[in-house]
Amino acid sequence: MQKRFTEEQIITILKLQENGMPVKEIIRQYNISEQTFYRWKSKYGGMEVSEAKRLRQLEEENRRLKHIVADLTLDNQGLRWIVEKNDLGLPGKKK
Repeated sequence: MQKRFTEEQIITILKLQENGMPVKEIIRQYNISEQTFYRWKSKYGGMEVSEAKRLRQLEEENRRLKHIVADLTLDNQGLRWIVEKNDLGLPGKKK
């Protein structure tokens, strides 16, 4: 699902409120819910565009690393099962 607003656009919208524009006017002008506005404010409030880009990069890297950990965990479980099934014993463990 494609986002409707980029991080840059969101930060620009949030800065309107920081500069005195009422929230009701902002949400009407950009056709967003009040809940969306405050969720954006919670995530991006006080950020500059470069910080939002860095946040996006870190979130993507975190997602990628979690997938790697999940894959390695499954590999490890599979190898342990093979070792146990074939009664090969694990290194460092006594039978």
